[in-house]
Amino acid sequence: MQISCVNGLTPRELAAWRGFLRAHARIVHDLDRELQAAHALPLHEYEVLLMLADAPSHRLRMTELADAVLLSQSGLTRLVDRLERAGLVLRQRCESDRRGLFAQLTEAGAARLEDARATHFEGVRARVLSRFSDTELAQLGGYWERLFPEAAAE
Repeated sequence: MQISCVNGLTPRELAAWRGFLRAHARIVHDLDRELQAAHALPLHEYEVLLMLADAPSHRLRMTELADAVLLSQSGLTRLVDRLERAGLVLRQRCESDRRGLFAQLTEAGAARLEDARATHFEGVRARVLSRFSDTELAQLGGYWERLFPEAAAE
């Protein structure tokens, strides 16, 4: 059976798109496996700790955090529940908006993040960064900024 689309992708477009999807899936899978094996810390949890570490006062509103790590509100709530049980994050009520909640990085969370950073950076370098020259990395960074220019200002 042959399925065709009138406005389908060209072979070059399809190869670029599928290559991107394969690369992303494989890199994320491998980085997640490494962090879990070395630090019992899944990649999504690492990303939440990283976002909080980089935030002013090491805290973010739950809605901002969900947007930053590309999770739904309910997905982030479950993830923060696990991090809170582990003592890595605290939830705090927002003083100006009693309905709002902050996620706050704890000292234990900062220490766990610091322990995991080297593993994560080594994995990123080995799987991605080391495969490109400095010039190519600059070009690649420019390509991603072209897709989301608003993220470059953050």
